[in-house]
Formats: sequence, C-alpha cells, structure tokens
Amino acid sequence: MSEVKKIFISNENVKLEAEYIEFHNDKNCGILLTHPHPEFGGNMYNNVVSGIFNALMANNISCLRFNFIGVGRSMNISSKKQDPIKQVKFCSDYLMQRKIIQKVLICGYSYGAAIGCSVINYNDDIIGYIAISFPWDFMGENYKSLSQSDKPKLFIQGDRDDIAFYNNFKGHYSFYNDPKAFKIIEGADHFYRGYENKLAELVVSFYNKLILNKS
Repeated sequence: MSEVKKIFISNENVKLEAEYIEFHNDKNCGILLTHPHPEFGGNMYNNVVSGIFNALMANNISCLRFNFIGVGRSMNISSKKQDPIKQVKFCSDYLMQRKIIQKVLICGYSYGAAIGCSVINYNDDIIGYIAISFPWDFMGENYKSLSQSDKPKLFIQGDRDDIAFYNNFKGHYSFYNDPKAFKIIEGADHFYRGYENKLAELVVSFYNKLILNKS
C-alpha cells in the first residue's frame, strides 16, 4: 500500500512543504490540490483539502498538496517575492518530472481555485481543473482571464456561499468556454462543513469521467 510522503519541493528561490501520495497504474495522472487564502488561515490541512486528499488516496489516485509560502514550513529562500501562481507551476513541474505522472489535474478551493486554475494553460500536460468556490468577486478579473481555457473544467459551488457569491455564480460561469460543467451543493456555505464527503465524491467522479471514461 502506498504511504503519504512528507516532502519539501525546493530550489534556490523557494522551499514548499508538501505531502504526496503516489500510485502506480497505467493512467499516469496526478491531482494537484491548492488551499484557501493564507491570510485567512488557509493551509493544506484545511477541511476541504483534507477531505479530497483522503478520498483520492482511498481511490488510488496520486495526489500532491502543498502549503503556499508563509504557511506552515513553506518559505521564500531568495529576497525576491515569489508569485503564488509560480508556486503552483513549480509543484506541477515536480509532478511531471516524476516518471509516474504525465498528466496533471488541478483541484483548487477558494483562493486556491483562483491561483491553481490560473496555471491551466501553463503546458499541455495540465489537462483540466476543478474549481471549488472560485472567488471571482473577491480576487479580481485577472484570475478569471487566466483561468479561461478550452480544457475540461468543473465548477463546484454551495448555494449558501456568501464569499464566492452564489448569486453571481451563473454569470461568471457563462464566461468560460466549453467543455465545462458545474455542480451546486444545496445547503453548503463557503466552508463546506459537513459537506466534505460530497465534495470529495464530485472530485473523484470528475476524475473518473476525465481519465477513466467512467460515468
């Protein structure tokens, strides 16, 4: 059985604390998880991120989660400020440099959705994304433009979300090119307490449809 490896992904500029679980199969795909806003307590052990990470592990799906700089033991080594989008790119490079991973699916929650989904066009090996409560109105238009893509996209939203405003969801969703899909979780607010398993089921289902062609 595969075990979770606690690692650091580092170069001369950054040192990112991460956890990685790897499964050897013929699908050659890994999921990269990105967490909520560091300034509001977001980290890779967030309830949503952890629920998804554990579900992926239970379904033998390779996955990497990491802390953005300033969270946990992730740090900036150089004197130059490190763009969070570059941190996601760095982690995707790490996955794709491993022989077992040839395709990366991004899964981001809140701030992590805005940042993570913005790397969708970084290279062809990033095959799509899942955006959970993408905070368009909070983060600004730049991330909306960067996350535009002709690759598969799934947007997940709670109908009681008052941070990534549910009332504005359909308008933002209409901006995106196909292929795309959305799922609304009734009763869920931005923090998804009590809905972690439902979120994880949606992530695993999207992965199965995209990678395994299973309904």
